[in-house]
Amino acid sequence: MSAERVTARYNEEFRTPGSDLRTVAQRIKDFPTLASWHGEYLARPLFVAEREIREFADDLRQLVDLLFSLPDRMFGGDPDAFRSVLGISDGRWEVVRRFGDLVPPRFGRADMYHDGTSFKLLETNLGSESGGWGLTSEMSQAAMEVDAFADFARRNRLGYVDPVRALVEALRRFGARVAPGREPVVALLEWRGGLRDYGELWVSFQSALRRAGLDILVAEVSDVHERGGALYLGDTKIDVVYRSFVPDQIAEEPGGWDLAAPLLRAHRAGGTLLWTPLSSTVFANKACMALLSDPARRRNLSEDECRLIDRVLPWTRLIDPDALKTDTDLVDECIERREQLILKVNARGGGAGAVAGWETDEDAWRRALEDSAVEGCVVQQRVIPRPELVVDPVSGKTEEWHAVYGMFYTPQGCAGADGRVVPAGSGGVISGMSHAKARGAAVFQQSELPADAAK
Repeated sequence: MSAERVTARYNEEFRTPGSDLRTVAQRIKDFPTLASWHGEYLARPLFVAEREIREFADDLRQLVDLLFSLPDRMFGGDPDAFRSVLGISDGRWEVVRRFGDLVPPRFGRADMYHDGTSFKLLETNLGSESGGWGLTSEMSQAAMEVDAFADFARRNRLGYVDPVRALVEALRRFGARVAPGREPVVALLEWRGGLRDYGELWVSFQSALRRAGLDILVAEVSDVHERGGALYLGDTKIDVVYRSFVPDQIAEEPGGWDLAAPLLRAHRAGGTLLWTPLSSTVFANKACMALLSDPARRRNLSEDECRLIDRVLPWTRLIDPDALKTDTDLVDECIERREQLILKVNARGGGAGAVAGWETDEDAWRRALEDSAVEGCVVQQRVIPRPELVVDPVSGKTEEWHAVYGMFYTPQGCAGADGRVVPAGSGGVISGMSHAKARGAAVFQQSELPADAAK
């Protein structure tokens, strides 16, 4: 049975008078560990075929490995030439290089659309600063605690991969290097002042990890100190730092290096491990996708690798000041194809700075290209998400929503998925941060296995 047929069956049962499927969104909203997340939830979960999402996960793993190979395969092993094309500032690059470990682990949340035929990658979001792990885990758990939904899931072979449990496994494996035979002490570190803005969310994340069996401390970089080649919070030695800050915060804040120094010393000494180095932000730069997408840069890639890229990644090109001056063909193409393209700023997330060409007139589009090129941006082929049909619990009408799926991944592979959805036609960028009507949604996979073998 396809995901569309599962959706149709769910909507039919949802419409049944007195159906407890109508309580799923409220149950998620009231779930204890989600109390500090103040967003809204879609009236139903999203459904995908397990085979399809796992095939995409395998493609994603290979594509991320290709990203990591870019300095060697496209720039002759010269990381400075690589970062120059990405437009990374001297200050930010100094932070990355001081912490070393240029190649990070495969860890993050890939954002993608489903165009009705297959998933298409929009962003890789490498690094531990990518959020949503706890929210996704708890949404799925909360839905399964509604008996009517648990019964529907059983009958339709629906299950989910718990991102937090996958994360806990990854952290235990990583921490075993300094904590063999025992549970590693993990501390999430925010930048100075970060807990004022994000503290409630990190407490929810902490609760989700504790439910999965791993305690985690939450603090700011100004709260820790280094002693004997390791990092301490009070008298507690930290084995693993779960980083939630980025290089720009070190490079741009006066005294930033003083704050980072204890962590840097402990990291270099090896007494405390840094989960995802700061170089994760380099490979998460959207310009990396443009490098892979551009056939002019693929001379060292195999035919199979090129087919993989074209299967997963929409047409993407790098726009910078040099391109505006020298590559007139590319600029002309971007102007001509305006209604098929979206502009994205390389180093920003959450849809910040994005401009949808189909929502912009030609003069404004040209100005957006010129203005964003100074900071560094890409233009990407528009992907139109397939409609997600949802029954409004109040009106009973069937409405179309569009979803961006987030696939979580660790070095061990796919770690589950979530959805962020907006009403169809309500804007060119689907983002929980910038769209007032955005909703969160759990994602359940339909297994091809017998019902009693589904998760």
